[in-house]
Amino acid sequence: THPTRHAGHKAKATRTTTTTSQHPNNMKVKLSLSARRLPNVAGLGKGTSDPFCVVTKLAEGASQPVVLGKTEVIKNTLSPDWTKVFVFDYELGHPVHIAISVYDEVRKGSNKAMGSAKFELGGILGAKGSVKAKKMKGGGTIFAHVEKYSGSGTLRLALQGIKLKNTEGMFNKSDPFYDVKRKVTGPSGDVWDVIYRSQHISNDLNPQWADSTIDLAALCGGKLEQHIQISVYDHEKSGKHVLMGEIETSVRELVAAKNSGPFTLRRKGKDKGKLAVNRADLIGMEDLSTQVAGMSLSGGASAPPLPMPVPVPVPVPAAAASGAGAYVPGSAPAYVPGIPASAPSAAAGSPTFVDYISGGCELNLCAAIDFTGSNGDPRKPGTLHYIHPDGSLNDYEKAIQAIGRILAKYDHDQKFPVLGFGAKYGGIVRHCFQAGATPEVDGVDGIVQAYRSVFRTGLIMSGPTVFTEVMQTAAAHAVSSQEEAKRNGKQAYTVLLILTDGAVSDVHATAECLKQISDSPMSVVIVGVGAADFSAMQFLDDCASHGTPDIAQFVEFNRHRHDRLALTAATLDEIPDQLVGYFSRKGVSPARAVHLDEEEVVVEPEEEEIDLSLAFGNDGEINVASGGHYNSSMNF
Repeated sequence: THPTRHAGHKAKATRTTTTTSQHPNNMKVKLSLSARRLPNVAGLGKGTSDPFCVVTKLAEGASQPVVLGKTEVIKNTLSPDWTKVFVFDYELGHPVHIAISVYDEVRKGSNKAMGSAKFELGGILGAKGSVKAKKMKGGGTIFAHVEKYSGSGTLRLALQGIKLKNTEGMFNKSDPFYDVKRKVTGPSGDVWDVIYRSQHISNDLNPQWADSTIDLAALCGGKLEQHIQISVYDHEKSGKHVLMGEIETSVRELVAAKNSGPFTLRRKGKDKGKLAVNRADLIGMEDLSTQVAGMSLSGGASAPPLPMPVPVPVPVPAAAASGAGAYVPGSAPAYVPGIPASAPSAAAGSPTFVDYISGGCELNLCAAIDFTGSNGDPRKPGTLHYIHPDGSLNDYEKAIQAIGRILAKYDHDQKFPVLGFGAKYGGIVRHCFQAGATPEVDGVDGIVQAYRSVFRTGLIMSGPTVFTEVMQTAAAHAVSSQEEAKRNGKQAYTVLLILTDGAVSDVHATAECLKQISDSPMSVVIVGVGAADFSAMQFLDDCASHGTPDIAQFVEFNRHRHDRLALTAATLDEIPDQLVGYFSRKGVSPARAVHLDEEEVVVEPEEEEIDLSLAFGNDGEINVASGGHYNSSMNF
């Protein structure tokens, strides 16, 4: 999870920055940030740095970089936990690259840079616990955590301390402030995560703090009965604040407390004063606010030639059988379709793709590549399978890289099966064989290497174009993966990426096969490569019969060959709904969000310095002065 936030860092009121798009199927996520062991750049004799960070959305293509906002400044600490969150519209096929720049606030002079790091939003979400950490140049580590943003409204809260117990001795009075915390369950048990921190009030044991506005999604996920904690501290310039007392309560009880007596603050079992609720209103939830307001409380609280590709055992439908005698059934179970069920109607509070991914559901990628003769002689330049000696990518490789790199972010072990179809070995046409030397390869680069290795095996490119065997194989693999995940209390979903240069030879057999496997935990993405007429392939988007889930999507590569983002958007946009639809039909809810202790988060090494310069205006405005463009390694 987001590293546990501790008392000891001053923070302003929580604010939320939102970046939106107009896509109708987007999901909202929120980004929260923290840092550890930052370098102290305050200067000799000037104490400890006062860090804040700026979030910038990096530009791709013709777009411009945008500063999304900054966090609050936290005084005198090198390990800040910022409370401000940034809200984004999230879509699977639309990567969002951001730069996190950390500064030490300097009142008289220029803010001093402390470090920076780059993240991709989907990469954070797909990481274990939906948290990533990176080393920054100059020292320190930045932690980024992404979770679902439900937009549940806000809590307008005004609190007052009454006769607080002084912690400053006889001649001084405490400088109280309060934290509002949510309970987070991690591997080591429950911890309290700071969501909001008030300003401190100097020398006052009866402080009346200013109104605060707290996001309910961040505080309690919109669940008004969820336990929260309010802790009052004596502010210390050193950052080592002293606990004065605390209560455990809920939003519902806070709203009702306007009509009842104050809460009793306690520390180590002893009364430490009172905490009165002068205001607790639910904004954006007016009806519910009225409902709970009437309640009262009774109390408070590359290499030499490889061997011939290995045929893959596959259950082949009778309508698509071709050379079936070449296959020997293996230990992998055949896919047995279940009874199709219609998707449940959408309802408020229904689970989303983000819920499943946050709960640890993994997306398993399986690639299937067309080696039929219509692709042309791979030794001749200009043919679709030609391997360029200068290392540049052909269209098959571009599609593998673009789509694979996005899906790979959601697969923790980075192991991917690679299949081939349409090649002849030993006089037999194989419509499903293992590409590469191993059943699974490492990473997306491993998929490309497995693809290239097939041309060193003595294949004869043949035909016809048959998808059914690779689809059946992938479906069996998907079912097996989900069953294994289920035994371990987890979830798994497979995406089959088929790359082909032409239409299938038997449309009806393919449609029937899709119908048979439509109840498997799998989506089928078919990318047409080359200049063939793919009009006959459009049936794939419409072949789902009434009551049968639509799991297939066809995209023509040439329509997006100069725009990688458009390609990934077109191919992956339907997958979130298909994943949610499968688990909903099976009655499988998202698992509880995975929370990690800080030491469990894998810290990635520092990257090259970010080409980004920010300009800070006297009015507090921050703009991009130069740079800010994301340099993709993919050159379409």
